[in-house]
Amino acid sequence: MLALNELTYRLGPRLLIDNATIALPNGARCGLVGRNGCGKSTLFRLLLGEIAPESGTYGLPRGAKMGHVAQEAPGGPISLLDYVLAADTERTALLEEAETATDPTRISDIQIRLYDIGAHAAPARAAAILSGLGFDAEAQARPCSDFSGGWRMRVSLAAMLFLEPDMLLLDEPTNYLDIEGAIWLKSHLKRYPNTLLVVSHDKDFLNEVCDHILHLDRGKMTLYRGNYSTFAHMRAEKAMQAEKEAGKVAAQRAHLQAFIDRFKAKASKAKQAQSRVKQLERLGPVATFAAEEGAKLFLPNPEKALAPPIVSMDNASVGYGDRTVLRGLNLFISDDDRIGLLGQNGNGKSTLVKFIAGRLEPQHGKVTRAPKIKVAYFAQHQLDELSEADTPYILVRRKMPDAPEAKVRSKTAQLGFGAEKADTQIEKLSGGEKARLLLGLAAFDGPHLLILDEPTNHLDIPMREALVEALAEYKGAVIIVSHDRAILDASCDRLLLVADGGVKTFDGDLDDYEALIVSGRASKDDTPREREKEGAKSAGDKRAEKAERRENLKPLKDKAALLEAQIAKYQALLSRIDIALSAPDIFSKYPAKAAQLTKDRANLVSHIDQTEELWLGVMGEIEGG
Repeated sequence: MLALNELTYRLGPRLLIDNATIALPNGARCGLVGRNGCGKSTLFRLLLGEIAPESGTYGLPRGAKMGHVAQEAPGGPISLLDYVLAADTERTALLEEAETATDPTRISDIQIRLYDIGAHAAPARAAAILSGLGFDAEAQARPCSDFSGGWRMRVSLAAMLFLEPDMLLLDEPTNYLDIEGAIWLKSHLKRYPNTLLVVSHDKDFLNEVCDHILHLDRGKMTLYRGNYSTFAHMRAEKAMQAEKEAGKVAAQRAHLQAFIDRFKAKASKAKQAQSRVKQLERLGPVATFAAEEGAKLFLPNPEKALAPPIVSMDNASVGYGDRTVLRGLNLFISDDDRIGLLGQNGNGKSTLVKFIAGRLEPQHGKVTRAPKIKVAYFAQHQLDELSEADTPYILVRRKMPDAPEAKVRSKTAQLGFGAEKADTQIEKLSGGEKARLLLGLAAFDGPHLLILDEPTNHLDIPMREALVEALAEYKGAVIIVSHDRAILDASCDRLLLVADGGVKTFDGDLDDYEALIVSGRASKDDTPREREKEGAKSAGDKRAEKAERRENLKPLKDKAALLEAQIAKYQALLSRIDIALSAPDIFSKYPAKAAQLTKDRANLVSHIDQTEELWLGVMGEIEGG
């Protein structure tokens, strides 16, 4: 579907894309990954024709359409549903023409084409997509201008999902979603009928959705088959192999150099020494694997622990003016709590964290906070409140007005902004760098309670891992609102569900919550008539249907078991070949055997891939049955 041929792009002195040649298969769901600033967004701009490459070509097959979510949020009086429907310009034009067409042949052609593109089912499909992204029927009828920028970006995403272009580009699509919306989007994209290229730093999202990973690192692009975990494993194996090969070459180089140094002055060994010099030159430079650099994030601990509870609520209610958002709150927050907040956007999560932080007073009931408590609050909207003319150094200096220069510089570096970045204006920092700066400033004074509202937006994978590590070492209490399952899984041991105007403990883990969301959505998708027919069935009828289904599925299950046994057999053989190929001298002492083993390994990998595809097909039939 997508082909890059020797594509090169340079931004000033930086080579962002270096002679990339990639062929992305038709129908692939590919994750584009790499560190912040490596050139992922630049590749999207190239594909969209917004900038021109230095050299090389790129493109789609003739007639294929590419789509992406516009950066400008939709506005104006048009309703959400009508905005999404208008994304299909062909349908819109045909419906308008149908109103005025008089030629019988043309009228027939229009109606046939409308039927072919599913035009009459389009409103239901658009409504289902909007519902999945958090808009109920009432919201879908309201104008776009009624919603904030983040919600309108969801509408842009809905429009592109509805359009289903041949090649869909998505840049961090979960950034404006809550965890419920992210769960729905993962499920939807797994069924996307065309080719998908998505930038994401969410490992769980990449594992669930993607069957290919395109890695961009230091200008080089490499396409891997499989999800993110497969990519990470293969990359680690490549790093180990490259390290071994580099060690062998370095040892050989040292051996040759030692001979040259020892005998170059002796006439009897001069010829041999010259021969070794030529061998040394032929070795060339040692090829090393470019491993990604680790990331660091520091969260200072509170100077003195407070006696629990640090915050408690007794039948409290909170809201804005005369409007109550949450009521009947009875919460107890300890000094070392790790709390994850669940619930759809608009249910009151932001109201709750503002209330906990002391930014809102109770309308009714009582809230008690520990004396001298320090609360740090990080929210994504704060990124837009940074002055573009400021620098990391200036912001740290404001926190330490009387500190000596060296100490301010040291603290700025501790936040991740050393000499080369400390004086860079905010407008020139990436989204990830701004988020890292705000995280550091929020926790600057060692708070007793750290509240993080979507902290991973704009952070790349190494920085997300660094945040998890920093939270593990942090000694205060933490409350997290996030659509990123990885940080909730790794950092939270207590889940609270904000829904229906209240807050309650969620008894279960995130797998249970995801199952709850998916089952809830599935039941909503059933029509009343289908639910009525299902309820009318007797218990005996249902048992008979289940028995018949089990009987029909037995041949498929037997076939799946056979294929699983074959895969296990192939993998055992592959493991034996890998052990043989890992012998240190097999390529030098037994080159013919090594070549045959390498060929056998490639054939075996091909057999495994084919058998796994057959197994996946059978499992799909079983699940569909």
